[in-house]
Amino acid sequence: MILTPPAVAPVADKHPATDTHHSHTRTDDYSWLRDENWREVMRDPAALSPAIKAYLDAENAYTDATMAPVAALRETLFAEMKGRIKEEDASVPSPDGPYAYYLRYALGSQYAIFCRRKDDTEEILIDGNREAEGEAYFRIGDVDHAPNHDLVAWSADRKGSEYFTIRIRDTATGKDLDDEVPDTSGGIAWDATGRSFLYVQLDEEHRPLKVFRHVVGTPASADTLVYEEKDHGFYVGVGRTQSGEYLLIDTHDHQTSEVRIVPTDAPETPPRLVAPREHGVEYDIEHDADRARFLILTNLGIAEDFKIMETPVAAPERANWRDVVEHRPGTLVLSHVAYRHHHARLERRDGLSRIVIRDLADDAEHEIAFAEEAYDLNLSSGYEYDTTRTRFSYNSMTTPSEVYDYDMGTRARTLMKRQEVPSGHNPDDYVTRRIYATASDGEQVPISLLYRKETKLDGSAPCLLYGYGSYGISIPASFSVTGLSLVDRGFVYAIAHIRGGKEKGYRWYSDGKLLKKRNTFTDYIAAGEHLAKEGFTSRGLIVGHGGSAGGMLMGAAANMAPDLFMGLIAEVPFVDVMATMLDASLPLTPPEWHEWGNPIESKEAYEYMASYSPYDNVRPQTYPHIFALGGLTDPRVTYWEPAKWAAKLRALRTDRNLTLLRINMEAGHGGAPGRFERLKEVALVYAFALAVTEKV
Repeated sequence: MILTPPAVAPVADKHPATDTHHSHTRTDDYSWLRDENWREVMRDPAALSPAIKAYLDAENAYTDATMAPVAALRETLFAEMKGRIKEEDASVPSPDGPYAYYLRYALGSQYAIFCRRKDDTEEILIDGNREAEGEAYFRIGDVDHAPNHDLVAWSADRKGSEYFTIRIRDTATGKDLDDEVPDTSGGIAWDATGRSFLYVQLDEEHRPLKVFRHVVGTPASADTLVYEEKDHGFYVGVGRTQSGEYLLIDTHDHQTSEVRIVPTDAPETPPRLVAPREHGVEYDIEHDADRARFLILTNLGIAEDFKIMETPVAAPERANWRDVVEHRPGTLVLSHVAYRHHHARLERRDGLSRIVIRDLADDAEHEIAFAEEAYDLNLSSGYEYDTTRTRFSYNSMTTPSEVYDYDMGTRARTLMKRQEVPSGHNPDDYVTRRIYATASDGEQVPISLLYRKETKLDGSAPCLLYGYGSYGISIPASFSVTGLSLVDRGFVYAIAHIRGGKEKGYRWYSDGKLLKKRNTFTDYIAAGEHLAKEGFTSRGLIVGHGGSAGGMLMGAAANMAPDLFMGLIAEVPFVDVMATMLDASLPLTPPEWHEWGNPIESKEAYEYMASYSPYDNVRPQTYPHIFALGGLTDPRVTYWEPAKWAAKLRALRTDRNLTLLRINMEAGHGGAPGRFERLKEVALVYAFALAVTEKV
C-alpha cells in the first residue's frame, strides 16, 4: 500500500481510572486525555494541558507523515472539487418589501458576503471575508435584518466552540453599533419595531436554557430574562411565525416539545404557553392570520408520522385542537409554512419527498413531486407572508441543484437558478439508483447509489458507504461536487438510509434509538453485505464513512463486522458513548438521554449501551484501516473521544493496518468553516479512501 507510516507510532500513556454503576465496573486507561480544564479550552484553545497538546501534536504529525505519499493526490482532488464550484456565485434573492436579500461569493473568497438589492443597486451588509481577517477560525451563525430594514443583527463564532457573539449593524452607515451580546446560540428573532430581539444564552456547560430580550443601544448586562428552562434535558430556541405577528420560544428534547408566543408588536408581553409539554408529544405552530388560528404540526394521539391540526389564537390550549390534515401512516410530514392564502407542507413517503399546497379558501390540495428513483427536495419559506409565491429546490445524485419559484395559485413554476459546474458535468455519464437490502429482522433498508455508466458491477469496484442513522435525521440522495471525485475513479458511492433516520417514516427513527439502537448498526452492515452480494462491490473493498453519530456507527461497524471493510472514516465520532452518557456535566448529555438512554438511572440502559459503545468494545482482533478526525473546541463530540478511541485501537488491534488520528487544533464540530478549507478536509479523507483501496 502506498501509505507507509513512520516506524514508531505515538503511544498514549495509560492511567487506569475506574467507575462503577449498577454493579458493573469500567476501567478506562485513557481518561486523562480529557482536560480537566475543558470548558476553558472551548473558549481558548491555548488553555489546553501541555501534556495533552504534546500527544495530540504527535498524532497529527504521525498522520501527516503517513499521508505524505498522497500529497499530490490531495492537491488534485482539491483542485477537482474546487473546479466544480462556481467561485463567483450568488443565491437567488429573496424579496422582503422594498428589498431582496441574498448572499454571494467573490472569486477566491472563503466566506459568504450578505447583501441586499433595491432598484438593482447592491448593498453589502456583512462581508464574511473581511470579518474573518486575522482569525484562525470564523463562522457566521445568523444574519437577520430588522422588519424596518434599518438594522441587521448578525452572530459569529471565532473559536469553533459554537459560542456566538451577536453584533448589530446600522445599514445606513455600514458600521456596527456598540451593542455586543456574547455567549449565545447564534439565533436572532426581531420584534415588529426593530428595536429589540430575542436570543438564547448558553451557560457554562454550553446548554441553551435561557431566552433574553436585547434592546438596541443598551448593554447586554441589562438584557431582560424572558424565559428560563429548568430541565437541563431540554433545548430552547427562538423564531418568528411567517406572518411576522408572533415571536416563538420553542422548548424541546428529541421527543417532547412546547411552544410559547410573544406578540411582535408588544415584545414586553410575558410569553404565553400554547400547550404544556406532554411526554412524547411534539408540536410546532404557524399562524393563519386571516382566520385567527394556529396551524399545528404534531404527532398528538396516534399520529406517529404527524398531522396538521388547528386551534384558535384566542384559545390555543390542546382541548381546542382539531384535525385539518389527518394522520396517514407511512407519510411523514416534515415541515410546514403558512402564507396568507396558502399552506405548504413538505412530506416524505417511501423515502421520497413531495410538497403539498393547500388553498386556505377551499382546502383544495395539489402536489409537487418528481419522478427520479432518488432525489432531494426542499421547501424554502422566504420572508414574505402576503404572497402566492413559495420556493423550492430540487437535486439528485446526478442532477445539480435547481431552484424554482412556484406560484401556489396558478401552479406555475419558474426556474430561478441551476447549479453550474464550471469544470463540466454530464448527468448522462452517471447512474443513480435506489435499491433495498434485507435487514436481519426482514426490514427493507433503502440504499441510494451513484456510479459511472461504464463501472463494472462485477464486484471489482470499491465502494464508499455513507451512513448516519440517528436523531431522526434523513440523509438526502443529493448532488455532491465532492463525491464525483471518487465515482470518476471507479468507486460506487452509496448512502445507506438506515434506521435511526426518518427516511421511511417516524417508526424508522423509533426503531433505531434507545433499546433498539443496534438496528442502526445491523442495517448498515446489511447494506454493505447486500452491495457485495449484488456485485456493486466486494467484501473488503468497502470504505465506511460517517460523522458525529455516524462516527459512532463507524466504530460499531468496526467492532461488529471488521472484515466487511477495507477502511473506515470517522469524522468527529461519538464513540465514547458510555463515559459521555454517564457524565451529566457534559454539554449535551442530559438532552441526549432520550436518544440513547440514561445509564445513570437505568441498569437496562447501561447494559444495552455497554453492549455496543464503540470505545468500550474495542478488543484484540483485526480491524480495517481507520481514520478518525476531531476538533479541539467541539462542544458536541469532545476531542478526547476520537483521541481515546485511536489510542485504544492502536494498543489492542492484532493487525498492521492503519490507525490515524487528526485533531483540528483550531476548529470544532463542523471542521474548517471556509468553503475551500472544508474541501481540503474532504480531499484528505478521500485520498485515504483511494489509497487504502489502491485506486490512487
